[in-house]
Order: sequence, then C-alpha cells, then structure tokens
Amino acid sequence: MPTSTRRARERASTRERIIEAALHVLETEGVAALTIRRIATDIEYSAPVVYQHFANKDALLLELVAHGHRLMLASFRQAAEEPDIDLRLLRTASEYVRFAGEHPHLYEVMNGTVVDADERRHAAEPAIAVVKELLAAWSDAHDVVLADPDEACEIIWGTLYGIASLGYLGTVGNERAQRLAEQALRAILLGWQTEATAKG
Repeated sequence: MPTSTRRARERASTRERIIEAALHVLETEGVAALTIRRIATDIEYSAPVVYQHFANKDALLLELVAHGHRLMLASFRQAAEEPDIDLRLLRTASEYVRFAGEHPHLYEVMNGTVVDADERRHAAEPAIAVVKELLAAWSDAHDVVLADPDEACEIIWGTLYGIASLGYLGTVGNERAQRLAEQALRAILLGWQTEATAKG
C-alpha cells in the first residue's frame, strides 16, 4: 500500500475517532463537557492532533450537527418503506420525535444557538428536502395544491420541533410525544384537505 494511501486512511480513522469520542461526550455529559482537550484525552492523542482535523470547538460542533442530521435521515429512510403516503408522513413525524428523545443533547445542539443559524439550516437541508418530497407526494396523492410548499414544510418542521422538545425535555415523555406528533400531523393534513375541498 502506498504511504500516501496509508496516511489518508489513518487520517480518516483518526477523524472518525474524534467524532465518535465527541458524540459520546455530548450524548452522556452535554455540550458544556465537550472541549478539544477532553476529546484529545479520550482518544489518547494530544490536542494539536485534534486541531489538525477541527480548527476549534465550533468546527467540531458543526460536524456533530451534520452527523446528527445524517442519523435522523437514516431513521426517515425506515419510514420511507411505508407504501401509503399518509402513513409514511405520520411515521416520519414519529421518527423525528423518537430521534430527539434518543439523542437529546445532540438534538439540542442541532437546533440550538451554539451553532450559527445559517450553518444549522444548511446542515438540516437534506432532512428538510425529505419532508418537502413527502409533502409533494402527499399533495399529488390527494390533489391538494399547497399555496406555498416551503411554508407548508416549515409548519410541519416547527410543529415537530415543538412536540419533540416536549418529549426530550421530559415534559410529556417521548412515547407520548411521538403519538402527539402523529395526531398533530394528521390534523394539519386534514385541515389542508378540507381547505382544498372548500375552495374547489
């Protein structure tokens, strides 16, 4: 194996270890415990090695936000196997809330102010795109014209965020939050259908 290839693999492996260690600290102790020095200690490297991969804690947090959205997307893909579009949307809503309950500290970083709003939005784009695709499929299936698809997506996203927050903060518990998310989404979709029928 060429030296350059081996070095590239070692570098990728080290980066992955940094992310895994950071994720573990974040999930078990919260964002306050997450420092470059702590991560370096946990992976048994010096801090400069971590800095070779991430310029600072903010860069590491941004990578964790992106990682969190990739994990969330993976859970959405499970819901995508549901053939009925209404049930697919409801399962996606439930998966969103379940994810928040299972990864409360990561979810908080993904949606909180420790990462710049534009960067958070950019990291969330793939997940938002999935919701937009689901809404477009639902709209076609029910012959409902959504006046502003982006606004419709934000209504769904905001509703799920609020209910997920009730769940992961322990206000109502995660299982109840998942049921509430499905009920809320069902009510929103019914409202759009009723509105379309009234206009028709």
